[in-house]
Formats: sequence, structure tokens, C-alpha cells
Amino acid sequence: MRPFFFRLFAVVALSAPTGCATTAASQAEVGRLEAELRTLRVTQAKLVERLERLENRDAVSRARTVAPAASTPTTPALATAKKSDAPSGDEGLGLPPSELAVVRLKPKKEPAPRIATAVAVSEPDPDQMEMFISPADGASTTASPGRVEVPDKDPAILEAEYEHAVALLRTGNVEGGVDQLTRFAEENPRHPRADNALYFTGLGQMGLQDTASAAKTFERLIKTYPAGDAILDGMLRLAECRVRLNQAVDARALYTRVVTQFPGTAAATQAEQRLAALSP
Repeated sequence: MRPFFFRLFAVVALSAPTGCATTAASQAEVGRLEAELRTLRVTQAKLVERLERLENRDAVSRARTVAPAASTPTTPALATAKKSDAPSGDEGLGLPPSELAVVRLKPKKEPAPRIATAVAVSEPDPDQMEMFISPADGASTTASPGRVEVPDKDPAILEAEYEHAVALLRTGNVEGGVDQLTRFAEENPRHPRADNALYFTGLGQMGLQDTASAAKTFERLIKTYPAGDAILDGMLRLAECRVRLNQAVDARALYTRVVTQFPGTAAATQAEQRLAALSP
């Protein structure tokens, strides 16, 4: 019996490692199959999801194809009614007629506000109109036959002559300044400084106590250059000459003219003050 038991124990001992190895191999196979199953499930889920997207896309395509046909009116009368209800601009915009509302703008009944265009017109002074009616100092504007026109001087030279004449007055050579300024005004009546030359000539004559000549010079200034920048000072100086010549009535008339024709100016203020001083 002992040899039998020894052999049995030997068989059991030899078969034990073999059983363990078979179990480990089976578990590895099961694990591999489970991994393959999980992979197949994931792949199936992706395929199902892709199939759903394709079905949705196909449904959208069919809906777009069917929509224009469904929106077409079945009868000509219905098509005419829908076309008349929708504004003309809806077809180009691709919008259904029911989504746009027709807005009609009514013109305003109120008239446009009137703009004031009236301009006050004042008659020019008769003395000022004489400048445009007749040439200065009675000179003829038409050239006589055979007359040689003298070319105009250089503006820079004329300006230098004027400044030199005024400088003579300021430096005390009053007679020389008066002579040059008088000549300048006579030879260059259209020069921008001609009226100023007459004004300073009159001032020089007043300085030489030749009031009568100064009055004539200021009268010439006012008559010849009514739009010049020396007109107001010339009128005040002429009125002053009238006062010196005991011609108070004429002086008062000149001051009044300055106040009425040039209100708000410094010359008008001086004229008002001198009028008050001349009042009896």
C-alpha cells in the first residue's frame, strides 16, 4: 500500500502546478476578451452617433427642399393676393410678406418757416455820390489825343516818399512836409495813402496857423475820399477849423453829421462832447 500512496502523492504534487498555470491563462484570455468587448462598444457608440448626425443632416436637406414648394401658392388668385400684400422690397430681401409692416409717411401740413430776407436800404450821402458822378478835382477820365501816359511809379518808391513827407512834419520841418504831402496827393490821387496825405497836410497847415487853407484841404479830403479811413478825423478837424474861423453854425452841423452818420464810434463821442461845448 505504501508504494501506491507514494505514487498518488507524487501525481497530486505534479498536477498542482499545472492547474495553477491553466487558471492564470484563462484569466488572461478573459481579460483580453473583455478589453476587446469594451473597444467594440466604444466603436459602436461612435457609429451610432455618426449615423444620427447623418440622419439629421438628411432631414434638414429634405426640409429645405420641400419648404419653397410648400410656400408656393396653389392657385393664381392666392399668389396674386400674397404678391399685392407684400411690399415690393420683400422679394429682394428674401423675407416672407408677413414679417414686414408697411409704414406710410404723411407729409407735414405746416409750411416751412419763412426766412427774413429783407434788408434795410439807406440812401447814400449826396456828397459821397459826387465821387462817383465826377472825377476827382474835375479831371477828365478820357485821354486826349496825342497825350502820352506817364507810367506809374514803383509802389515802394511812393511809399518811401509818403513816409519821408510825414517824417518832415514830425521832425519840425512843417513847411517842407506840407509841400511834399500836397504834391504827393496831387500826383497820386488813386494811391491808398492819398487821403492820409491830405489829412496830414491839413494838420500841418493848422500848425502853421493857416486855418483857411487847412479848412479847404479837409473839405477836399471829405469830398474826394468819402470812404477813406481818414474821413472821420478829417470831419472833426474841419469842424475845428470852422470854430477857429468863427463859423459855429457850420461847425455844429459837422459835429451833428458825425454823430448821426457814424454812431458808436470814437469820433461820434468826441463830436457829442464838442457839440455840448458849442451849445449857448
